[in-house]
Amino acid sequence: MMRRLLPFAVLFITMMEIVLAQGPNQSGTYYQAADGKKGAELKTALCNVIYNRNEGGDLSTAYKALWTHFKTTDARPDGSVWDMYSNKRAFTFDVDQAGNYKQEGDVYNREHSFPNSWFGGKVMPMYTDLHHMYPTDGFVNNKRDNHPFGETNGDKYKSANDFSKLGSCTFEGYSGIVFEPNDEYKGDFARTYFYMVTCYEEKLPDWYNAYGVNNASETSRNAVLATLDGNTYPGLSSWQLKLLMKWSKNDPVSEKEINRNNAVYAIQNNRNPFVDYEGLEEYIWGVNKDVPFSYDNYEPITSISEVGFSAGVKSGCYTIDGRELPYVPMAPGLYILNGKKILVK
Repeated sequence: MMRRLLPFAVLFITMMEIVLAQGPNQSGTYYQAADGKKGAELKTALCNVIYNRNEGGDLSTAYKALWTHFKTTDARPDGSVWDMYSNKRAFTFDVDQAGNYKQEGDVYNREHSFPNSWFGGKVMPMYTDLHHMYPTDGFVNNKRDNHPFGETNGDKYKSANDFSKLGSCTFEGYSGIVFEPNDEYKGDFARTYFYMVTCYEEKLPDWYNAYGVNNASETSRNAVLATLDGNTYPGLSSWQLKLLMKWSKNDPVSEKEINRNNAVYAIQNNRNPFVDYEGLEEYIWGVNKDVPFSYDNYEPITSISEVGFSAGVKSGCYTIDGRELPYVPMAPGLYILNGKKILVK
């Protein structure tokens, strides 16, 4: 009798494991193929999950459809346009759409936050990829031009209320002209860029070498060289990666981003993993790049505190895999101290 019940019991346990093994934000097993990967290997695995290599479709129709999609992906709770470049006025969908503008606050348009000239212009699927497309003030968008993101005092331009700025970069590693969004949305744009260099990693060398750039301006060319490194990994230049890691850490994932990610997924059937897994960038480029990623048992890096110690201090300390240590270690790594994760640098 017991032998007859055993297969059913095994089946029941297996089914329970399938039910319980779910990613965040109702993503289910979407990221399962990236399970156990780390660093550069994880980046490539995520690329294979989120990049639809069927690049067909009518570009004109898809680009026009963005106006309609924005009503689902970028509407504030009051129904107005969620503009991340300007806070001068609340735009109304359809009524303030596109058209001519003379000053900030006239109209909103479709912004490629990762400028389309960087990847060759009207090239699918990047040109209509909602994960980096946002409705923004047309005048401020024009001021941004194709400049990279950065930090600046705004010596060239400041939008109303100093919300966005354009000017010489003050962040270490670059001195060219950059566009700085408001602190409120720096994490949003950082995770957008992490998505772009992960989803399209195999295209990055061509973008860097300008093989895919059609008649790119000197501004665009310089911006590409400043932003990318010419490789599939890391993908971003050292200063840009450091900047975006900082932005993402200082501006954690918001409910707005989660809702937008779900809405974009419903439209184009792919997700931004850096929104679903807060701190995921640390598993690819940062302090956790030697730690295997777990899609259904993910440990966000934001739960780890940075602590400094002196050698020889007695304490109940364990390695991340559960081995007890007699002393707090001096070697860099992740540990558990008195029930809390710590990072020793």
